[in-house]
Amino acid sequence: MIRFRIVSDVRPRAFWPGAFCCLALTLLACVLPSISTAQEWGAVSGRITATDSGFPIPGSTVLVAGTNFGTASDADGTYTLRLPIGSYVLRFSSIGFEARFDSVTVRSGRTTYLDRQLRPSTTELEAITVEGERELGAGIFGISPDEARNMPTPLPDALRALRVLPGVVANNELSNQFSVRGGGFNENLFFVNGFEIFLPFRPRTGEQEGLSLINPDLTERLTLYAGGFPVRYGGKLASAVDARYRRPNADADSLQWSAHASLLDVGFSAGDAALGGRLGWLVGLRKAQARRFFETQELEGEYQPDYTDAQAWLGYRFRPGLELEWLGMYAENEFRLDPNGRKTFFGTLSQNELLAPSNLQSLWIRFDEGNEEVDAYQTFFSGLRLKSQLSPNVRMEHDVSIYDTHETELLDLSGTAILYQVDPGSGNPDSGEGLFPTGSSRQEDAADNRIEVRTSTLTGRYILTRGRHAVEAGWSLRSLSFGDRLREKTVVVGRATNGDTVRIVADSLNDAASLSTSQQAFHLQDSWDVLADEPGRLTVTSGVRVDRFDFTGEWTVSPRASFTWKANPITTWFGSVGRYHQAPTYRELRGKPEIGESILGALNTSLRSQRSLQVVIGGEYFIPSRRFFFRTEAWLKNIDHLISYDIENVRVLYSGENDAKGQAYGLDLQLRGELVPGMESWLNYSYLVAREEFGSAFQTPNNRGRVARPTDQRHTVSLFVQDYIPSDPTWRLHLRTLYGSGLPYTPPVPGEQIGNIVEQIPGDRHSARYTRFFRFDIGATKEIPPERTGTRMRVELTAEILNLFDMVNTVSYSWVPDAAGIWQRIPTRLTPRTVNVRLSVHF
Repeated sequence: MIRFRIVSDVRPRAFWPGAFCCLALTLLACVLPSISTAQEWGAVSGRITATDSGFPIPGSTVLVAGTNFGTASDADGTYTLRLPIGSYVLRFSSIGFEARFDSVTVRSGRTTYLDRQLRPSTTELEAITVEGERELGAGIFGISPDEARNMPTPLPDALRALRVLPGVVANNELSNQFSVRGGGFNENLFFVNGFEIFLPFRPRTGEQEGLSLINPDLTERLTLYAGGFPVRYGGKLASAVDARYRRPNADADSLQWSAHASLLDVGFSAGDAALGGRLGWLVGLRKAQARRFFETQELEGEYQPDYTDAQAWLGYRFRPGLELEWLGMYAENEFRLDPNGRKTFFGTLSQNELLAPSNLQSLWIRFDEGNEEVDAYQTFFSGLRLKSQLSPNVRMEHDVSIYDTHETELLDLSGTAILYQVDPGSGNPDSGEGLFPTGSSRQEDAADNRIEVRTSTLTGRYILTRGRHAVEAGWSLRSLSFGDRLREKTVVVGRATNGDTVRIVADSLNDAASLSTSQQAFHLQDSWDVLADEPGRLTVTSGVRVDRFDFTGEWTVSPRASFTWKANPITTWFGSVGRYHQAPTYRELRGKPEIGESILGALNTSLRSQRSLQVVIGGEYFIPSRRFFFRTEAWLKNIDHLISYDIENVRVLYSGENDAKGQAYGLDLQLRGELVPGMESWLNYSYLVAREEFGSAFQTPNNRGRVARPTDQRHTVSLFVQDYIPSDPTWRLHLRTLYGSGLPYTPPVPGEQIGNIVEQIPGDRHSARYTRFFRFDIGATKEIPPERTGTRMRVELTAEILNLFDMVNTVSYSWVPDAAGIWQRIPTRLTPRTVNVRLSVHF
């Protein structure tokens, strides 16, 4: 069937208001030539020796203080460190010697010579100095809040920032959903300060989702567990995202606040501590109206997106060891569209008609008057936690939380699609010249859907540290209630052989249902520092998780283990192995109700949890001379009791059956370091294979054998670069590049013909692939110095060009038959080049 309303092909039609465009382009024009041609660098060189003997010290570390930017001395103690022009404090250190700090000034094109002697010491034990603490282990990747905020994206969103981490696949800048290492959109866990939150349950397109609930302006640390995550994170197969909000520091200056405003969104955050640090509070407000961004698409109409998010955190310390904290969230996201029409040109245009003739086509859709689409999401969350430190070795936490979401979908769309053959030599085809109709179809879509979900959770967590062991035990009780109403209908209109109008109901469902159930879980984990004489060198973590899902009456047991071994100061090995279960929730249980089937009748009470055995092995090597980290991880997932699904744009449609088994394996590579002092950059490459095989009872001629899963993206490359102008560090540059090879999809084939209407039925499962996904986003930031010296206020002006090279990316296809009954593939493309300007104030 043809679903006009999910079509959002993109071609540049209208740009931004002239004043904003001129400002943005002027900022980028100023900074780009400076960075590319005026790389004003110099060098510091010298020899490091011991004070007592005068002998050279090979392998000494030379760092710009407070950063990981630096080098190491060679066999005769000499070093050379290239730096942007300016003044720096260098840190010299080596195993068995006291660290030394010295100032140096670097001049353009010159080498400054600085020899230093280090005094022997028995307290300096680290040969390699790395500033800052990073959690290192199998599948663990982090991103700082500053990096998330500085990343050029349509909306400043923490989940969109995760796309530059290894193993993450997301080929849609309009959506905040993603897959990790072959998993599905619904196979990721999300936590804020240890409280679990959820994504929208039933979006159709990325525009509907709005802002994610993780506010980057409040975040102190953002961690992705891409595999091998510990047993306290349970219930999903692919990954866990853990966001930790900052706690205001009583030792710092009083009130801290920040605000930003751009062409697409505004935001404000503030935090403070009082009563000697016993009371702390944070608030964050965000509002986005990305109308101009969505209007760049070829689906023309009146876009009225309105996304609002408000969050607050309170913490009170009654006494040392007893603390109460509360986290509250409210989000209201509404996407409204009054469509007018769409013009999409596709096919091939030849430069030599004799060798290869052109085959340029166009689809024009004309929507009827009064058409409208309204999608709304209201989300409320409240969580309360009591933390108790019973003794230096024993602490415990108890939580209670409520998550409510109310999602509505109102749809009234009808229109006629006309397919044209385009003569590229006949004037302007956009105005209708040189167009020859080859087919048409008409479709009517109506929906009035609603889903209400409430999740109430009680948890307890207990940690005991004794000797070289840290033992953790925990439990959780959760009640879930779903209220679902589906009223939707799709009608295809055509002509019978005698010329009469034929209306065929392609899809229809009118029903309501409610479901209440509960889940229980328990976990036990021990982290063991194995080597008593070398603390921290070898850590082994093992644990087990037990879950029960009342609706199906199923118990699951998930043992897991991991290790981290620091083989030497520059090499670390890590790995994990474990069993993971994902209990079916309402979406999986319901599956796809057939026409005339009730929702309750479609619920599968015998559905079992999906289960995977996951193995991860990898290592990280530190390159002292360049101060870069090279990391590699190989991983394998064997999945059974798999519930197959299809993806329409971003909507996941489950089969409702344990109908397949699957396997996914891959390799993730990352090179990470500071190209300039204090600003980290990285490059990732991921290789992935994801396959599924249907059970004999569910096999059809179209899905036999091992076929690609919906997330089988073979190659993924992501790049994030941060830089500044050496002669003026108040100018900073941020680059983000995303590349992904084509994802698979199921092409349709002609079915039964009624009059001039040819039914569309699925063909061979995932036998075709979308085109590659590629976008390059760039942003330049100018820090405006304050008029008064000593003030804590910092003002920044940022200009961004999103999709700089105006790459055409396809998220889905719709299909229209021509006059000969041959289905023509119509691409649904994403956004073109877009300009954004943002003003930020930090105090």
